[in-house]
Formats: sequence, structure tokens, C-alpha cells
Amino acid sequence: MSYKIAALYRFVCVSDLPSLRSELLTLCQNNEICGTLLIAHEGINGTIAGPAEGLDRVVDALDQLLGIRQGEVKFSYAGRRPFRRLKVRIKAELITLRAPQANPAVLVGQYVTPEDWNAVISDPETVVLDTRNRYETRLGTFERAIDPDIDTFTEFKQYVAENLDPAKHRKVAMFCTGGIRCEKASAYMLSEGFEEVFHLKGGILQYLEDVPQQETLWQGECYVFDERVAVGHGLVESTMRNCFGCGEALSKSDMSRPEYESGVSCHHCIGELTEERAKGLRQRNESHRVA
Repeated sequence: MSYKIAALYRFVCVSDLPSLRSELLTLCQNNEICGTLLIAHEGINGTIAGPAEGLDRVVDALDQLLGIRQGEVKFSYAGRRPFRRLKVRIKAELITLRAPQANPAVLVGQYVTPEDWNAVISDPETVVLDTRNRYETRLGTFERAIDPDIDTFTEFKQYVAENLDPAKHRKVAMFCTGGIRCEKASAYMLSEGFEEVFHLKGGILQYLEDVPQQETLWQGECYVFDERVAVGHGLVESTMRNCFGCGEALSKSDMSRPEYESGVSCHHCIGELTEERAKGLRQRNESHRVA
């Protein structure tokens, strides 16, 4: 069967998180949904998948509960089950920045549609920032984009403090996979005194769907957080696969290297792999094959 996937988020005030979690868990279980939903007092974020009719029922319910269609909802499809299980979790933040002043429900940057994005980032006076983590930026990014070379989103604050100045960098344009990270980053930048802050509405995924390949300023592929690993223009699924040992995205040539062992290691993590860890991973793989 094919699976319909919804990547969604909205910054909105949410109360009584335990009750909401229970309601969402039951809703998703009743509609054969897999994937992850995160809820916090600042809103909802997640990527879920399931049979088309079931997923549509869940999205309709989320719209009634949280007005999700006033935020971002992005649909795509996969030929195989993209997530192993269902998780509905309560979090302190939807995307961890640890900067209370960064509240997109109060203050947020200017949205830029995919159709207008090329013009914004082609302006030589605009600083173009990729707000994603290092393992994501390795696969692809926009022309002229600066990679902050961060491992976690919380490190973004340090990068801004050490490399950007509101008095010098008056125009900043940011992007991320689906829009949520750069939306929060834009709220943070404005709180730090930056004047003109832009972010790509719907993120890279919306750009890859809406902008013709012959007009693209995107280079490479976009990392996604499901079994597809990465997608290209038109959201076409990549041939890449994740290393189970460390989660890095691997090409066919990466998987032909001697360091690669299916379900155990790759050239990114082999140097830190202990024999005990390798043994545990091999046992896990064997139990899955038997099951």
C-alpha cells in the first residue's frame, strides 16, 4: 500500500497538554497512523503518515482542535511505511532553542513564498542562513547560503552572537526543511535587534515542490526525517539510506565502502564504534530477521 505523509506545525497557545496528548494518541491509533507528533504550550509539530483517508481524518481533527491549517501542512507520499511506530510526546519547546524571547506567536519575520525566494537570496546585501544541523546541510543547500556548521539548534544563538551584527547585517534570509526552525530563528533574530528578517514559507520542501527545476537555486538533495532519507525536486525520493549506527545519510557509493555494515556502521561512525555496541546492533538485526 502507499502512504500519505503530512509534515505539519503551528505556533499556537496550547493548554492541558496531558489531555491533548491522550486525545491525539487515540485519534492516531484509530486511523492507523505512524510517525511523531510533538506538543508544547507553544504549539504542535510533527510528521505523520498513514492510509490517505485515515491521515485526512487526523488532519481535519487537528484543524478543529488547533487550527493546524493556519500554520503549515505539507503533504507527500511514500511507497512503503515511512515510520516504524507512533509517538505523541509532550515537550518544553517544539524546537529547542532555549531562548524565551523567541516567540513566533508574538513576533516573527517576514514570510517569503517559494516563488519570490530566488529574488530575495540573490540580493548581494542579504545574508542567507541555513538554520539546519550539519548532517542535513551536507546533502544540499541554496546558492550563497552560509552553513553555521552546528550540531544542534541551540548552537544557532552562539553563531549569531559571534558572526552577525544588527548594525552591519540589516537583511537576513533564513530557511530550513519545513519552515518551523527558521520561523523560530526569525523571532530570535528580531529580538536581538536585526531589522529585516525573512524566512522561506513552507521551507525547502515547499520550494522543491513549487519551483521548476530549471529555475532552481537549490543544490543537492534535502534531508527528511523519515525512511525516505532525502528528496529532490518534485519531492522525488532519493536512493540514499540511513546508517542505523549513527543516522548519517549514505549514498550507494558510501554503502560500497569497507566500513559499511548494514544495520551496524558506516565510514562516519566506524571510528567510534565499540565491539560491544557492534555486537548489540548485530544481535538486534538478527532478531528482526527472525521476527
